[in-house]
Amino acid sequence: MRPGRVRQGRKISVYGICRNDDGELLLVRGAAESNFPGRWNLPGGGIEHGEAPLDALAREFFEETGITIEIGRLLDVRSDVVAHRDGRLTHFDRIVFEVRAIGGTLRAEMDGGTDRAEWFSAAAVGNLPLIPWLAAFLGYADEERVGTGTIAAAGSTQRDPDVSQVQRFSAYGVVRDPAGRILLTRIASGYPGAGTWHLPGGGTDFGESAREALVREIHEETGQEAVVGDLLEVVHTHNPQAYGPERRPLDWHTVRSIFDVTVPSPTDPVVRDLGGSTDQVGWFTHGEIGQLTLNRLAQSIVGRYVK
Repeated sequence: MRPGRVRQGRKISVYGICRNDDGELLLVRGAAESNFPGRWNLPGGGIEHGEAPLDALAREFFEETGITIEIGRLLDVRSDVVAHRDGRLTHFDRIVFEVRAIGGTLRAEMDGGTDRAEWFSAAAVGNLPLIPWLAAFLGYADEERVGTGTIAAAGSTQRDPDVSQVQRFSAYGVVRDPAGRILLTRIASGYPGAGTWHLPGGGTDFGESAREALVREIHEETGQEAVVGDLLEVVHTHNPQAYGPERRPLDWHTVRSIFDVTVPSPTDPVVRDLGGSTDQVGWFTHGEIGQLTLNRLAQSIVGRYVK
């Protein structure tokens, strides 16, 4: 690491909002060795490499609380940057679901990052020391004060060329114009899925929220000024033999957030980021999309959301 350079890391986590019949919220408290000792958070935690977000949530929830859950509605994706005691910075991408307790007995986590699990009334939650991102999510703190937004002074992260396992958080859009056309991008030669058509979007940068990344990616890939709307779903892909511009197989695990997006004033699309993973872009009617070769993600999402 160069002198003065801040060490940066990324982590994708998933959490559950769980309320009982009395409307109380289930929270867990950070243990002494955690980065936020004594602060309360939602049950949940990091997604392991190749693990589905829903599987990770069920696993982490049980590990921290002893409660088994039924996972319901996707609520949001959030991003924040945490400064560690040793000076490191970690960008967290946090996925939040609504969940329901269906079994188990409430208990504290054994030898983990939390040391208590407890139900709290709405009034009590407002008086607790909450982890910063959760305080903002629940409306008890200003989001600008909890580390969201680009960390310009830290510099951009570079992937270690010797690392074979890569986990990435991305944002993609079902992008429509006022006429109902759909914006698609074609994957360039040398990238997985080359020659197939894809949803606009891509990976989030360090310190960048999913919505910020999607606006940036759509402009870079197509020249369009986008307005990001509702979060539609979160999906994941694990390809242990992805072969791209690195010219060697990599074990890729990608967690993708999918948003509904509009372009109020569409123009003729043009690829601005020349030499990247996109070589063509276009607006297409529903009938024209049927004549294109879509990649697996685009096939799945377009089939569900474009009628």
